[in-house]
Amino acid sequence: MKVTVLVGGVGGARFLLGVQHLLGLGQFATGEASSGHELTAVVNVGDDAWMHGVRICPDLDTCMYTLGGGIDPDRGWGHRDETWHAKEELAAYGVQPDWFGLGDRDLATHLVRSQMLRAGYPLSQVTEALCARWAPGARLLPVSDDRSETHVVITDPGPGETAGERRAIHFQEWWVRYRANVETHSFAFVGADKATAAPGVTDAIAEADVVLLAPSNPVVSIGPILAVGGVRAALRSTSAKVIGYSPIVAGKPLRGMADRCLSVIGVESTSEAVGRHFGARSGVGLLDGWLVHTGDDAAIEGVDVRAVPLLMTDPGATADMVRAALDLAGLTL
Repeated sequence: MKVTVLVGGVGGARFLLGVQHLLGLGQFATGEASSGHELTAVVNVGDDAWMHGVRICPDLDTCMYTLGGGIDPDRGWGHRDETWHAKEELAAYGVQPDWFGLGDRDLATHLVRSQMLRAGYPLSQVTEALCARWAPGARLLPVSDDRSETHVVITDPGPGETAGERRAIHFQEWWVRYRANVETHSFAFVGADKATAAPGVTDAIAEADVVLLAPSNPVVSIGPILAVGGVRAALRSTSAKVIGYSPIVAGKPLRGMADRCLSVIGVESTSEAVGRHFGARSGVGLLDGWLVHTGDDAAIEGVDVRAVPLLMTDPGATADMVRAALDLAGLTL
């Protein structure tokens, strides 16, 4: 079976572990032989940024470290057994930005990536090279090799001459520095209008047996993926069923700040509202099926809605979520 997942963030990476658990891939492989199944993750690049002269790709790295067994289990991002000497020295020099945590082990990944990018390799090839070290048991594809960054229009909280004025900042500053606790007006996917899908992305969608939208932030994780040229068209034309997972449980996000992002774009923090935001593929949207948490209700015309447990307490529980999507798509392993 070929499973393609659109994914971003810590929760998305943990969702991929559940897919691997069900398919017997990666660290869940049992065997003498491969299970024969294939998992491809189309990963958000909207969070990517240049900082301290290196290219940081948070979602790609979180997926790579998580599936490769190197993630910090407490934070859910970055290397396990991390140290912070470089960050401390940068602070001692007074170098900005001082609000971003750049670990020593993580820095090695960014240095390799930046060196290869400056040598002319596209991000998709760089990611493949980095994955050779981690053996994630899945194909990780950045959604685009082109710049497509998420920026956020805020009211400058000050102090300074621009306090009270609207300005655009990179998503990382909004998310990490301000923790989204600043007056926010809109999101902009800078470069997305010219970006095209990276090699393999549309093929992975077209050739899949099922396409899953992970329970990642619908605005700043899945949204930037859909903004890249060719992705939405591939989702609408694939012969595979497109099944999404609600990131909202009982009116609250499973993790992160999805509710704050949704409020900015005028979407309620309910399973039904998010499902309607993606829309039915039988209309002008993307979904054939929508999974919501047990006890939540959603009625979306043209979409097959089913309620199942959606708490990713461990890879086994997440595997049950994936099995429910296969069932909804009419597939069996």
